[in-house]
Amino acid sequence: MFKLPAELTIAQVEICKSQFIEFIEEHDEIIIDDSEVNRIDTVGIQLLLTAVVYIAAQNKSLIWQNSSPIIQQSIKQLGINDPILNQYFNE
Repeated sequence: MFKLPAELTIAQVEICKSQFIEFIEEHDEIIIDDSEVNRIDTVGIQLLLTAVVYIAAQNKSLIWQNSSPIIQQSIKQLGINDPILNQYFNE
């Protein structure tokens, strides 16, 4: 399971991205736990969208646990309407 950090902002994205890529490379089933996320910015949302697309391109399974209301709110505020990401954030 890959646990997202409490803050996924421009300051943390580079470290999280490296860890995320390593995790994706090592597992066929990717489980994301976002239960601790309490702050995310546009760069953080971009990282999540990129990760979801990358996981799909690798033909790996993705399970998203504990959909954070902070992430859902940010996606909505940014007007992101990407089916590949929205499938994990249906309200």
